[in-house]
Amino acid sequence: MSNQPEVQNHKNSLATTAKEVAVVFASALLMAIGIKWFLQPHHLLSGGAAGVSLIISYFSVVNLSFMYFAINLPILIWGYIKLGKRFVLYSVVSVVVTTIALELLPDLQITKDPLMAGVFGGILVAIAIGYSFKYNGSTGGFDIIGAIVTKSNDFPLGQVMMVMNSTIVIILAFMDNWDVALYSLVSIYIKGKVVDLIHVRHMKVTAFIITKKKDELTDALVTLPHGLTMIKTHGCYNHQDNYMLMTVTTRYELPALRNRVLDVDPAAFINVVDTSQVIGRFRRAT
Repeated sequence: MSNQPEVQNHKNSLATTAKEVAVVFASALLMAIGIKWFLQPHHLLSGGAAGVSLIISYFSVVNLSFMYFAINLPILIWGYIKLGKRFVLYSVVSVVVTTIALELLPDLQITKDPLMAGVFGGILVAIAIGYSFKYNGSTGGFDIIGAIVTKSNDFPLGQVMMVMNSTIVIILAFMDNWDVALYSLVSIYIKGKVVDLIHVRHMKVTAFIITKKKDELTDALVTLPHGLTMIKTHGCYNHQDNYMLMTVTTRYELPALRNRVLDVDPAAFINVVDTSQVIGRFRRAT
């Protein structure tokens, strides 16, 4: 009987890992489709390692999938040193699947309009990047560099990637033409915005929790990454004394906070508001 919790935890861990790998796998396929069927037919860029690979393939006979893998390899090694084993293993899965898909997908041009190709290609690539990060992986390339930058600095990942990717587009502008470069910039801008909609680790919120179970709830919440402040309150409608717990967290961590509160006090009142700026110490979750 004593082993049942351990067995259940092991099963839950395997299920979580399987789900994460499946999402990373599907994201890699989506990445390849966005590049091969939308961006490449119009000589557009997605930025990052894929963008560098596309530029080289446009102006040489080097195979796109081979170049994509070759550029990612040293970045993956750097990510292993800086970000840890699990993240990089998932990123390796993504890079390998994308490399194979780029090689095997047939040549296809979904739309003849370069602007539409840039918009929808950027959206597909962004969804791939965003969900890879959401499930503890990445699509390699500048995603890993962006993750290293945002790990120690509180910047939106999409904006960091947009700045880095724009430098690749400037190179294309001087090597090819500005029309293609501007279409690529549209794609990269949309990609950055969509990534930030999905990947929300940097977005701060403040939770105000009103409860009568202050001691039990305090014990449950102090184990979470962020600080907690307690304020005694008085309900003007029912004229009862309560306690309000206030904490600043991220949208990424909010579901765990909400579940922890409702497990302890299903009758708790939780008000969550967006926080535009935090001044002072704020511990980032790893």
